[in-house]
Amino acid sequence: MTPTDTANQAPLIAIIAGEDSGDQLGADLIIALRRRYPDARFVGIGGARMQASGFESWYDIKELSLFGFVEVISHLPRLLRLRKELVARLIAAKPAVVVGIDAPDFNLGVEKRLREAGLRTVHYVSPSVWAWREKRAEKIGRSADRVLCLFPMEPPIYARHGVDARFVGHPLADRFAMVSDRAGARDFLQLPHDVPVLAVLPGSRPSEIERLGRHFIDAARKVGAALPGLRVIVPAANERVHATLKGMIGDTMGDDAPLLLNGHAHEAMLAADVVLLASGTAALEAMLAKRPMVVGYRVSPVSYRIARMLNMLKTDVYSLPNILARAAGMGEKTVLVPELMQDDFTPEKLVEATLALFQDSERRGAIVAAFEQLHRALRGDLEGQAGDLAADAVAELVEAGHG
Repeated sequence: MTPTDTANQAPLIAIIAGEDSGDQLGADLIIALRRRYPDARFVGIGGARMQASGFESWYDIKELSLFGFVEVISHLPRLLRLRKELVARLIAAKPAVVVGIDAPDFNLGVEKRLREAGLRTVHYVSPSVWAWREKRAEKIGRSADRVLCLFPMEPPIYARHGVDARFVGHPLADRFAMVSDRAGARDFLQLPHDVPVLAVLPGSRPSEIERLGRHFIDAARKVGAALPGLRVIVPAANERVHATLKGMIGDTMGDDAPLLLNGHAHEAMLAADVVLLASGTAALEAMLAKRPMVVGYRVSPVSYRIARMLNMLKTDVYSLPNILARAAGMGEKTVLVPELMQDDFTPEKLVEATLALFQDSERRGAIVAAFEQLHRALRGDLEGQAGDLAADAVAELVEAGHG
């Protein structure tokens, strides 16, 4: 039976997304699935983008926007209640397939219970099995009938553990041009073409901004003092983040004052010569924008001690550009991106690393060339966009349910 044959059966498809990045992936997936199933109904947990695509969100996506051991533990009773209620509701609804997007600490447990109840499950965005314990792939396979991977080095790891995993491409690789348009981005943001520009992205969650923001803003001011004419732009991920950053930046006026933006993170990266950012998806975005960057991050001391005590991390680099560079065969010790983590995350070290990039044009050129190579690898030889490829993999399970 083909998608065309079953389109009129209006399948119920459940999606559980965590955070902003999951909301975007979910929206792309819904749009692609709706081309196959025009009358499908989509339910679960999602944000504004998914809802704009016709998704019925049973709970607020902010319920899952947590990070770090301490933060999760403090909300554990509420999360357990939510998980129990959601599982019961989905078992009663009997969707054709359930897709958990990211949020593995929450979604894998939900998927496991649903799979045991006879529902088909997909986990979209593989947890970092290449950075943490590889045998975790077996556990993920017990939760999901299929894992959709954003990075080409992931499916072979799952194959070693007998898990069905597919590389569907990274959706961000479709959204960035191979040759970036700095001039167009500067025109859009009304920035001069002949001055150095630093983009600063201190995180996307209020808790991250509270933890990291002042160090990033202090570092940007000090870089500005050392580089005459520097323009600093700070895109805020949402209104709450904007309000918090505004308080940190204060009422500084003049051309050298940081320019706080409502959104427009991609334009800010494209307009910049160098990007200073918090570790996470933003590092991948800066890589795809072909912008040299400095990455900084710090989790709570308790979270860090637990991770070290349990020997959980299996790599000595944290940011995706460095991890991808090593996976692509650029060298086992390759570090394209300076990483200042935990105790090294200080304004002084951020300033030193950022100035070093501004002052070395040859190094910036080599980094851009490496980022172009990694961009091509993320696109792969796949035909079609990531959302369509993910939809194909999900639709196969929907069809199996009709077979």
